[in-house]
Amino acid sequence: MQVPPGFRRKGENRVCHLHKSLYGLKQASRSWFTTFSTSLINAGFVQSKADYSMFTYKRENFLTILLVYVDDIVITGNDPTIITILKQYLAHQFQIKDLGLLKYFLGIEVERSPTGIFLNLRKYSLEILSDTGMLACKPASTPIEVSHQLNPNTGELLADPSTYGRLVGRQLYLTVTRSDITYVVTLFSQFMSAPRDMHWQAALRVVRYLKNSTDLGILLSTHSSLKLHAYCDVDWASCPTTRCTTTRYCTFLGTSSLSWRTKKQTTVSRSSSEAQYRVMANAASEITWLQLLLSELDIPIHPAQLHCDNQASLHIANNPVFHERTKHVEIDYHFVREKINDGTLHTTFVPSNQQLGN
Repeated sequence: MQVPPGFRRKGENRVCHLHKSLYGLKQASRSWFTTFSTSLINAGFVQSKADYSMFTYKRENFLTILLVYVDDIVITGNDPTIITILKQYLAHQFQIKDLGLLKYFLGIEVERSPTGIFLNLRKYSLEILSDTGMLACKPASTPIEVSHQLNPNTGELLADPSTYGRLVGRQLYLTVTRSDITYVVTLFSQFMSAPRDMHWQAALRVVRYLKNSTDLGILLSTHSSLKLHAYCDVDWASCPTTRCTTTRYCTFLGTSSLSWRTKKQTTVSRSSSEAQYRVMANAASEITWLQLLLSELDIPIHPAQLHCDNQASLHIANNPVFHERTKHVEIDYHFVREKINDGTLHTTFVPSNQQLGN
């Protein structure tokens, strides 16, 4: 912000004193969230400790949940009367616009049916196809070639790296509802600093794959159980440059997919068992957070099941006497044993052909 022309005299240095935070300033979003959350807390809502953007209001058998992202708000609950009162209260405190039944939220399409709630990014996928000029392209059956040889040093450097970064960034947002492209987008993100033509062609293959699968998403089933379970797997020493291991896990509430992640480990594991044990710790951390979130929604918490296809890592997690294999592993990864001992986590062997985290 600058002082208006003609207001400042020659040789004077003047500043503006703000009475409130203006839109676009660094502190504007924090000031807005503080004001909004304070008004909700004054109305009897409780801010979640697992997700600070979620607020809950409980009274007898009634539960109202409010989610906020900057100035976009989603409200749900089992009592329409309380929801109506909440909307009136917010309209009195702020200038709001009621858009009715939830159909879009941050680009995510929400479709309801007797089988559940379906979330997808079909419109966003079509926008990517249109912006890249590939609406008439030949679709691909897989997001990447099985035997790809992507590395940071092969191929010609792109003249304009920003186009590659913009495309990968848009694909990254697609992973909110598309776990099938999480691995390839994570792989492409490693070449952001110096993308080459082969990386660009690989990113365009994902766009061709999207044309063949724009309707894919996640289904939150109404017939799903409320038992939490997860699958975890590794691709040991898969990075040809650093020999770091790629870890993968996904979590489910019954049959409904909740979260997933693919990430390259920061350290080099000496064995596949060690690498698997590390990803078990990451999955256990995600399960612990989800259990806290579900408890705030008054959902009964059962011991979670963690499925793994590596027998040695399961023995490490359940047997504290494996000194030779675990003495070089960092202490924080051993909290998997603590979760097993206190009964919040059970580990189970699953054959590789049934490993959903693969």
